[in-house]
Amino acid sequence: MHHTMRIAAAVAGLAGLALVATACAGTTGAPAGADTSPTGTATTTEGRVAVSYAGGIAVLDGETLEVVDELATEEFTRLNAFGDGKTIAVTTSAGFQMLDTTAPALTDVVFDATAAGHVVTHHGRTVLFDDGSGTTTILDTDAFAQGYGVAPETSTYTAASPHHGVSIVLEDGTLLTTVGTAEGRSGAVALEPHDDHYHDLASSDQCPGIHGEGTAEGEAVIFGCENGALLYSDGTFTKFTAPDAYGRMGNAYVSETSPVVVGDYKNDPDAEGYLLNAVTLIDTAAKTYRVVTLPPNVQYTFRDIARGPGDLAYILATDGQVHVLDPASGEIAASHPVIGAWTGPVQWQDPHPAIKVNGDRAYVTEPATNSVHAVDLTTGEVVASVVLPHTPNELAVALG
Repeated sequence: MHHTMRIAAAVAGLAGLALVATACAGTTGAPAGADTSPTGTATTTEGRVAVSYAGGIAVLDGETLEVVDELATEEFTRLNAFGDGKTIAVTTSAGFQMLDTTAPALTDVVFDATAAGHVVTHHGRTVLFDDGSGTTTILDTDAFAQGYGVAPETSTYTAASPHHGVSIVLEDGTLLTTVGTAEGRSGAVALEPHDDHYHDLASSDQCPGIHGEGTAEGEAVIFGCENGALLYSDGTFTKFTAPDAYGRMGNAYVSETSPVVVGDYKNDPDAEGYLLNAVTLIDTAAKTYRVVTLPPNVQYTFRDIARGPGDLAYILATDGQVHVLDPASGEIAASHPVIGAWTGPVQWQDPHPAIKVNGDRAYVTEPATNSVHAVDLTTGEVVASVVLPHTPNELAVALG
């Protein structure tokens, strides 16, 4: 089967921000009365931290956590690392707007989307997925190396039906993308690029409710399903079946130097709230799958797991500790107190603690105290903290 590929420049975004102009007008200063006086000296513009709050985004220095600037935007936005060390893709009602954390500034570059969704970075390509149209937009991760004044070249692929999906481009150019409709999602397809179209390489319809994506060692790509997980490796899809009739994995936490994927796990479709107490461990090399129940005090949401030093998993639990999970054994190897105890959100969009990792350092939000903390994961020590004039919500690091 052939699928059309479209190559274009992102000129629409550079024409202006028609849908967000009022929200972004005069956005390069902190709100009147806000105290954002530096608490230290910024050491580098790379690896800065973006924190969203109601109506704005704060950009923090990655070392000191001092507030570099605050930028006004929409009431609720999502933040995604673009992969170049300086850019954050901000999901707004207009699409994916590029945030330059070095300026800092919300740029005029917007990749139009009717329902901006997942952003995936892998092997020098960054991929944007528009749930509203089913369109995958692919561009080089270093597209903004010379600034944001020239529209980068992109290629696009549009699914047969719009759906809440995700795509990734592998090193050889293979496009992996989800398959579904507005009513439901069933699986994924691997597509080989040929000039202006794609050829089908492999597909699977054995992943109901497919959601989330992660790439482990050797470009083993995992997707979550409502009854297990779906692996793509060496040109073939492999289905893992959960031990429960409903055994949903919706997010994959990966390291590209480890074959083991850590996934979240939910086995009660009727459970209230968003707290989880088990994880999925998938060895993509050995092709094994198991579910591990965590200690009772280790409950988390989709925002609260990250991979870090030693390819270990770091879980920010409701007891306020960062628990270190060894993916090989499934055991908790250490626990470090970082924030106060917290409860799960009523809605997934509500502010609740989150963790992101850059190298040996983790960044943790604590909405109850309007704080962000930096943690040295090699020691568990909190090495920097800042109290913001707003309640932090989404969190992203300008990785690169």
